[in-house]
Amino acid sequence: MGQIIIGIVGIIVGTMMVAKSEWLLSAFGRVNWAEAHLGTEGGTRIFYKLLGLITIFVSLLIMTGMVEGVLIAIFSPLFPKQN
Repeated sequence: MGQIIIGIVGIIVGTMMVAKSEWLLSAFGRVNWAEAHLGTEGGTRIFYKLLGLITIFVSLLIMTGMVEGVLIAIFSPLFPKQN
């Protein structure tokens, strides 16, 4: 039950980050790295939107219980099995 609540809260937060990127820009200011690498004047807005989409994706993984499998699939090549 806790996973579902955390997932729903994460989806709501991620959706608000995508929808209200202008408010995030005025509240937290510009991200210099994003301005340099993600666009000319809209880099920070794109950064906030991408961060919101990542939040939604991770929240869905947590809700469905798939986050452990995804993390193992990503990091298993770094830690080979010991026989």
